Amino acid sequence: MLCGKIASGKSTLSAQLGRSERTVVIAEDDWLNALYADEMSSVADFVRCMSKLRRITEPHVVSLLNSGLSVVLDFQANTVESRNWMRGILDQTNAGHQLHVLDVPDDVCLARLHARNTQADHPFAVSDDQFRQVTKHFVAPSAEEGFNIVMHRAVAISE
Repeated sequence: MLCGKIASGKSTLSAQLGRSERTVVIAEDDWLNALYADEMSSVADFVRCMSKLRRITEPHVVSLLNSGLSVVLDFQANTVESRNWMRGILDQTNAGHQLHVLDVPDDVCLARLHARNTQADHPFAVSDDQFRQVTKHFVAPSAEEGFNIVMHRAVAISE
């Protein structure tokens, strides 16, 4: 599982993790783009479509984990609600888990976002305003949530 702001490196890390044997990557952005691209023009649209995607992918992820495969769930785990959904998946399995937290300053994320938008190799272009709107809901995981946290830190551009 991955927790990090937009353009913090979640998809890059998920691709690296996905290279492990018997590992499947399920990428939220890819599925949202394939299924709902024409329905998403606002953050509210994203939330609506994300909820639909979660409902249909949950039993699949549970099945994969229960079959002994590792799953890199490249869905944002940026809110307590999102992590509760992920916890619900884990509770239906005996799978171990890791929550990779990408602690990346906003200025680094924005610089990466601008580069990503220019390259146009990501399914979604995100504006600075959308970044700020989504980021204000970001809540880092706490130890009380009970996840096995793996931290990944980046420094600010000015440092």
